[in-house]
Amino acid sequence: MDLMELWAIFGPGVAGAIFGAGWWFWIDAVVCSSVKVSFLHYLPGIFASLAALMFNCVRKDDIDYSPYEEGEWRLKLWLFFAYVVSFVSLAASVGLLIQDSLVKTGPSVWTGTAGVLQCVFVLVSGLIYWTVHSE
Repeated sequence: MDLMELWAIFGPGVAGAIFGAGWWFWIDAVVCSSVKVSFLHYLPGIFASLAALMFNCVRKDDIDYSPYEEGEWRLKLWLFFAYVVSFVSLAASVGLLIQDSLVKTGPSVWTGTAGVLQCVFVLVSGLIYWTVHSE
């Protein structure tokens, strides 16, 4: 058994474990928070999960990388939009981390850190799954 076969077998499980770890960080931060966490803090993780679902709807084999042919511009636009949503969700989680560290009456810094970890883990798990299921 070579490395690619092992990656094809265990890759989805690794992606699922990383996805679950990201959401576990967030749930832990919300449960351990001494103040009520507003719904605004939930949005980056929700949109990161949506972005991971969006770019996993496209297989790598369906994308034409030829510079001289039009190819499937709808797929490329869909992927572009998915990556924009993912980076905006990551930027929003970093912004909420900065806000949480500056405001004393809001959630703790751990809540903001867990939000950033959640977005990073969810997006990494989506990319891992995208590389595995496209082969």
